[in-house]
Amino acid sequence: MKVLLVDDDQQLVSFVKMGLEDHDMQVTVAYDGKTGERIAITTEFDVIVLDVMLPGINGFDLCRNIRRNRVHAPVLMLTSLDSTEDKVTGFDTGADDYLSKPFDFPELLVRIKALHRRSHKGTVDPLIRIADLEIDTVAKKVRRSGREIRLTAREYKMLEMFALNRGRVFERIEIAQEIWGFSFNTGTNVIDVHISALRKKIDREFSPKLIHTVVGIGYVLTEDPS
Repeated sequence: MKVLLVDDDQQLVSFVKMGLEDHDMQVTVAYDGKTGERIAITTEFDVIVLDVMLPGINGFDLCRNIRRNRVHAPVLMLTSLDSTEDKVTGFDTGADDYLSKPFDFPELLVRIKALHRRSHKGTVDPLIRIADLEIDTVAKKVRRSGREIRLTAREYKMLEMFALNRGRVFERIEIAQEIWGFSFNTGTNVIDVHISALRKKIDREFSPKLIHTVVGIGYVLTEDPS
């Protein structure tokens, strides 16, 4: 994954760049808005991460300018500005997500991965089949062994996420970001409660079991848990 990071805080940039590279990402850095704009327009990236308070031009104008130049890469804004008005302004300029400083690196990583995943979904097969599980992504209906299973909107969204990424282990913080759009406090069991409810509907009366716990990490949908 290729990431453009635009921020004038050299200490933060060094920390974030090292962390992203540890996760096999290629990171290009710009320390001012004008340089960031030039690089974003002339080079293709999977995700662009930019600060709002930048020398040259601010992040809002930078985002607006690259969108005018048909740069479609998802944009994550990093900023110490945390008011609703600032967030609305960011989204209005074409940003896709907004993370307030100070932030935890794991949350930044999850948000970058989520933006990349959403922008690269492409065309989804209207009917997903895993073992005897069928998911109709157009009608939003689920069947197992021919029997229709009624899910809540959030349960369906969670199941579809797992099915489109079968075999991939999702950490709880990733699930929260993907399904709820934000991360819960580490002490909450909201994710586990929803997974338990989904399992009862999908797995309790059927075999093989499809939704599995990966101890200490998260959850995965697969026919083969080994």
